[in-house]
Amino acid sequence: MFDPVIAPSGTLLGLLQRGRGDGTLHALAAPRAEALAALNHCVLHDPRHDWQVENRSLYYARLYLDLHGGLEEIESHLFGAEDHFDTEENRTGLALAVLGHLASYGRQDALVLLRRYAATGANWAWALDELALRDDDAGLRALAVPVLARFPATPEGDAELASTVRDAFEPRPWRLWAEDPRDAVGSRIRAAREQGSFDRWQRQMRPSGPRPGWSVQAVFDWAQEGLERGAVLHGPAARCLTAVAGPEDRPAIVEAARSGPDGARCAALHYLAEAMDPAVLDLIEAAAGGGSRTVSEAAVTAFERMCGPAAVDRARGWVHRPDALGAAAAGLLACRGGAQDAPLVLGALRETVRAEGPDATALYTLVDGAGRLGIACAAPVLRHVYRETASSQLRGRTARALAATDPTYPTGFAVECLWDCEETTREIAALHAETGDVRVAERLRRLAADPAEEAEVQTAVRNRIGPDLQV
Repeated sequence: MFDPVIAPSGTLLGLLQRGRGDGTLHALAAPRAEALAALNHCVLHDPRHDWQVENRSLYYARLYLDLHGGLEEIESHLFGAEDHFDTEENRTGLALAVLGHLASYGRQDALVLLRRYAATGANWAWALDELALRDDDAGLRALAVPVLARFPATPEGDAELASTVRDAFEPRPWRLWAEDPRDAVGSRIRAAREQGSFDRWQRQMRPSGPRPGWSVQAVFDWAQEGLERGAVLHGPAARCLTAVAGPEDRPAIVEAARSGPDGARCAALHYLAEAMDPAVLDLIEAAAGGGSRTVSEAAVTAFERMCGPAAVDRARGWVHRPDALGAAAAGLLACRGGAQDAPLVLGALRETVRAEGPDATALYTLVDGAGRLGIACAAPVLRHVYRETASSQLRGRTARALAATDPTYPTGFAVECLWDCEETTREIAALHAETGDVRVAERLRRLAADPAEEAEVQTAVRNRIGPDLQV
């Protein structure tokens, strides 16, 4: 999948793509046709860099409701010819999730589209999961025959059906269909469920990997073999070492971390880091500057998992390094450092934004650190990250940091955050937004009464509602 093209943050499309609260507010003030065009573009061309962790569906569904938007564009997207040859979940997943939320708000047209797509569409399993949460029993039972028709009555088809039933995200439809009196439906589903249970039992009875009684060298060999076939086993191998290694094995493990084969070296570094071995920091520094990229990355990852005073002290010396270990050191100080480390964290935050932009992965921990340490002079750069990042997850963490560092947050960004696409961001806003703003009072009432809103957000809202702000 290609990375989405994100419009500038000052445009209506850019705001909606980012899921910012200002996107909704601007859309409601814009000409309706323009707002619907931008909304449809977002739903049909998923703007998320990581669609598995970022939220947009409820945000877009609410805007469809506010704009009284039709679903013709979504229908054309779902049932177009492209659905037959581009079957990736990320092409239709956002549209289906939006339809699911609209169905929960009582939009019958959204429910009809979901039923139709579950019967005929390529990404039918996603649609079925949405229906499992919202449709009635009669609607789900009507889908049994078209769904089962996807699985031929052959050994291969039955095996695929058993796998699908076993791994179903929402089991409700399959349970209903198992009660169907027709042999072609109920009997077949029950047989598939039994086969899935048997397959799971077989996997549990045939575990792969280390066995009790393995030696330290056997674990190293296993890690090396995994690396040679493309499997990263550093973490599991380190946990195995914890189970099999004794004090007498330390010299061999330290030597493996210093000069062993890459797989063994990575496993040893992870093990020594977890054990807080006094030699591990020197070994990590040597590995991070060595010639093996695999070992260098494993060394940095091992250091990132450390949390003791020695690691924090070493991070203060490494934070100025222009490599991955320097970035990891800055992240460790952001998470574990004290007040004296605030200038180092602020410097790393500014340099990361300058060099890598507002979507850099390293910003997550640095933004958290700015908030944890209460670095007030970080507010300008945090406001820049908030406005420009395309990641709603990072924006939410930035909002939390602004709440701790920026005195203007309650009357500024906190207001728009009440309309944000991420529930954690709405929760932060509900705790901090200045209720003297009439928009805030009305929005808090709406969130408190919305059955689709997350419980944590509603709890935060109700904690703010007083005698003068009743739902």
